[in-house]
Amino acid sequence: MPDVLSENITKAFLIVLDETFNQVRGIYLDKGDSLFETLATITAAEASVPVGGKCATLAAQVKHVAFYLDVVVQNVRDQQYHKVDWGEIWRTVKQVTPEEWEQIQAELRVSYQAILQLLEGTTTWENEMQIGGAMGMIAHTAYHLGEIRQALCTLRD
Repeated sequence: MPDVLSENITKAFLIVLDETFNQVRGIYLDKGDSLFETLATITAAEASVPVGGKCATLAAQVKHVAFYLDVVVQNVRDQQYHKVDWGEIWRTVKQVTPEEWEQIQAELRVSYQAILQLLEGTTTWENEMQIGGAMGMIAHTAYHLGEIRQALCTLRD
């Protein structure tokens, strides 16, 4: 049976994660600024432009977030850290078709659901690494959401 503190920590993470991905609750984002709301406004053409001519495309940003979430789930389930090529996505995800852009967004939704299941299944928060990992996951996603939103300012200027 989960203790009250662990239950509250899980609820808090789920609320902030929901704001980050789905629906602004006023915790830290402005209305309409969640990740999925933002992605719904981006075309495949926009997702294919490397911002500033040198940086990653928005498609790569989104694919990276999904990959990161998948790695977190795998590491938690296996209780070990797997070596991965963090640079592959940045090197390979460039221009995308409308179908590929939809697929990247669908993959992110699947990865997000896996994270939700992982958090919802967490009945105890046993150490600072576990709590820090969840905080880091939210911070990492929020960082990339900021990157995407900032890039849109440049792309749509």
